Amino acid sequence: MELFGISMDFYLVSFLKILASSVSGAVLGLERKHRYQVVGMRTLVLISVSSTLLAILSYSLTEIQTGKGFYGGDPTRVIAGVVSGIGFLGGGAIVHQGLNIRGLTSAAVVWTAAAIGLALGAGLYEQSLLVLAVAIFLLIVLEKIESRFFLAGRNKVLHLVFGNDQLNLAAVKAAIEQNGFKVTDVNISRIMADKKIILRYSVKSPDVDTYTNVIDALAKVGELEEFSMTD
Repeated sequence: MELFGISMDFYLVSFLKILASSVSGAVLGLERKHRYQVVGMRTLVLISVSSTLLAILSYSLTEIQTGKGFYGGDPTRVIAGVVSGIGFLGGGAIVHQGLNIRGLTSAAVVWTAAAIGLALGAGLYEQSLLVLAVAIFLLIVLEKIESRFFLAGRNKVLHLVFGNDQLNLAAVKAAIEQNGFKVTDVNISRIMADKKIILRYSVKSPDVDTYTNVIDALAKVGELEEFSMTD
């Protein structure tokens, strides 16, 4: 049975490819939305299904016969265009905040959604499922492993003012690092008249909601008058 000169089997296979692509994009989108990222479900589903459609189109153009013969052409040209163009969309998810760059993972997810969509459009079902499974493992399981054994990798500046200039700097650094921070650099200045010392530490900060513990630890080292942390 045919419709518009195309077999119903082709329509059925295309429907299944687009359906599978929708599910893949939704799974990736759920993970991003769960983390309150700028890239959400609708974006990734649209990227995935549109990539699938372009892949179907690119392969179909070499096979569909018209009254003048076959369309012909190289199916990889459309795929190459998608690969090039998706980089601009992924770049929109990357933002610079203070000392930190956010959105790199979301940009990689955009790239992954497009790749899975193209692969599904080409009929590579097993490979697409494997990549989706690996992506979810990396985004969920590996993220927990990283947060457990490694610092969060957020760069911050720790500004401290102590009322006593006779300060044990080694003890200050120890108090900071014992609370999950990693000191990467330090700048010291001293106000001689007021006998105050000002310390600016560049640190790698863990994901914490409160800095009470590190403030209490620093207050025990010296006369802590001011504490602030900025990106």
